Amino acid sequence: MNISTTEKMKYCQFPKLIIFRCVYYYLRYPLSYRDVEEIMQDRGINVDHSTVQDWVVKYTELFEKHVHKKKKKTGKSWRMDETYIKVAGQWKYLYRAVDKDGNTIDFLLTAKRDAKAAKRFLQRAIKNNGLPEKITIDGSSANKAAIKEINEDLKKDKKEEIE
Repeated sequence: MNISTTEKMKYCQFPKLIIFRCVYYYLRYPLSYRDVEEIMQDRGINVDHSTVQDWVVKYTELFEKHVHKKKKKTGKSWRMDETYIKVAGQWKYLYRAVDKDGNTIDFLLTAKRDAKAAKRFLQRAIKNNGLPEKITIDGSSANKAAIKEINEDLKKDKKEEIE
């Protein structure tokens, strides 16, 4: 990890390898904080579940940045859609995009299915993966409106660069 990571972990009681392993287990697998605590106890490391929770809150952003750096390059042809799923007893929209090889580009869970949500999803996907050459969508008017807005924003940016 980089210097900023080392600085953030300067006064930790546990070595960063143990901290990162706990955070990794929690983020990667469907485990509770107590499950991670138990796994670490099986390995001879006594760490409290509330400490694991603190680490997850504090270091998840570092993990996300690291994963995006290591993420495999996505294709330039995307397929985007949304579906309605039940999460913790509430219905939500899951926006998702995959490339032509089926690799996940990005996803977003949102309460509403509208142009604002679709645009937010696309902006994040483009920021993390670069601009695609082509996006295949279903007949959703929200997706069409979002793509249209992003294309207009890109045209404005190009005009400003030229002037």
